[in-house]
Amino acid sequence: MSRLGSALAAIVAFAVVGRSIAVVRLPRIFADHMILQSGQPLPIWGWAEPREKITVRFADQQKSTVADSTGQWELKLDPLAATAAPRELIVRGSNTVTFTDVVVGEVWIASGQSNMALPVFAAHNATETLAAANDPLLRFFTVQHATAAEPQTDLGGKWELANPASAKNFSAAAYFFARELRAKLACPVAILHSSWGGTSAQTWLSLDALRKNPPFTAHLKQWEEALAQHRAVLADPARAVTYKQDLKQWQKDVAPAFNSMMKDYNAANSPGPKPVPARPEPINPDPIGMPSPSARPSVPSVIYNAQIAPLAPYAIRGALWYQGEANGAAGVEYRTLLPRLIGDWRARWGQGDFPFLIVQLPGWNHDTRAAEFHDWPWLREAQALTAQHVPHTALAVTIDLGNPNDVHPKDKLDVGHRLALLARRLVYGELIVASGPVFRGVTFDGPSARITFDEAGFGFAISEAPWRADGVVPLPTDRLLGFALAGPDREWHDADGRIEGDGVIISSSAVTAPVAVRYAWANSPRCNLYNRDGLPVAPFRSDDWPLPTLPNKK
Repeated sequence: MSRLGSALAAIVAFAVVGRSIAVVRLPRIFADHMILQSGQPLPIWGWAEPREKITVRFADQQKSTVADSTGQWELKLDPLAATAAPRELIVRGSNTVTFTDVVVGEVWIASGQSNMALPVFAAHNATETLAAANDPLLRFFTVQHATAAEPQTDLGGKWELANPASAKNFSAAAYFFARELRAKLACPVAILHSSWGGTSAQTWLSLDALRKNPPFTAHLKQWEEALAQHRAVLADPARAVTYKQDLKQWQKDVAPAFNSMMKDYNAANSPGPKPVPARPEPINPDPIGMPSPSARPSVPSVIYNAQIAPLAPYAIRGALWYQGEANGAAGVEYRTLLPRLIGDWRARWGQGDFPFLIVQLPGWNHDTRAAEFHDWPWLREAQALTAQHVPHTALAVTIDLGNPNDVHPKDKLDVGHRLALLARRLVYGELIVASGPVFRGVTFDGPSARITFDEAGFGFAISEAPWRADGVVPLPTDRLLGFALAGPDREWHDADGRIEGDGVIISSSAVTAPVAVRYAWANSPRCNLYNRDGLPVAPFRSDDWPLPTLPNKK
């Protein structure tokens, strides 16, 4: 071949390669078997050659747009009715991308930490649940774990149809929520599942949200320090290479024996010392990178950047949020943190104040400290205050669904059911009782206190939890538990009580002139007041006393 021919061939080859890089493509959230949200505009977006014309066709619609100077494009399909009929979504530019088995229904995000991540196979009723899990119109998109220093435009994950093989790894709480909606709405239901065990709320917020007034100074400082370390690793790639080599060797030499010891320890529920590896697991020198396998991301925003930002603006109906354990000692801060997160996500999606359903933390831990020094009640209060003051939010109370011996209680059926009740009333307009009684107020008359409630449903009942962990003694049902009274000295004492009409009367022989009442105000409270629909009274307090400081608290 002549030099001219070789040059021309090289030019053609370069053009072909360049063109293949700029072919029309979409984020991985768009894939076969996806469910599109019914009843609202549907953003479709992706990348192409700059200024390339893009046409999207679905159902009886065809819309076109032109990619901008950077190759990004977006358009919106008009709202569609829910349908189980599978159709193709076709995107055309210089090439054609076709997605098959696309249906229209209800799409919810499910996020949080380990109790949202806990899979169906670990739930208390896994055997019967998985045996009946054949439903091709109940679908999950599970986001792969990832971290990033900046908001990303794509993520890892795949769409799956519910069947016994796939459902075992679905989020149990989200699965039971979606299964109930499927039964009640008779339309396809999807969950976009993005959670990570052991993670704090601040890892799920954008930096912009953390910087808003008032800024979260401590979290921003942590970010700046982590960013400096991140840049140091980028400047010295050998550090990352050495870490990966060390981790690979550790996983070969140490992990098998350590994992075996941990399996035996957990199976025996041993009170003895927790096993430790023969040598410590290597720690990633980049705190913004993927953490060591036994660790969790702790740097603010890194999970938001990788696991939430790329999902938007995929059209959704609402969000489920089951998180707070990692912030359990910072309940007062959470009063600001959780509303900030909700506003942050809503702004990112740009589809208004979409519903946000919050799971309140269940009971956990053995309460060995004085009542006023418990941490989790303050976190639960922050969750309740958020549901009370932030529009289009609601609280699923699960105080009775915990396990004092395990931070991961196995009853996710009732968690999903209570979330579904909230959605059915708040979002889908059913006239049902969707929550337990909520504290309205208290009046004091000598040594007694009369407490009144909203959301009492058809009345009150002393009842048992719908599930109880193995080895946990059932609570009595012949008397009320969980109430405490304090006088002007602010010393708390257990109170006796009785149901009377639309309220409860309580008193304590140790408090002659009560000024404040609390209910279920402990990490793992013994409480048993419900409405007649089987939904528990939410923990509450009538006082506004600040969280005290425990002497020598660690």
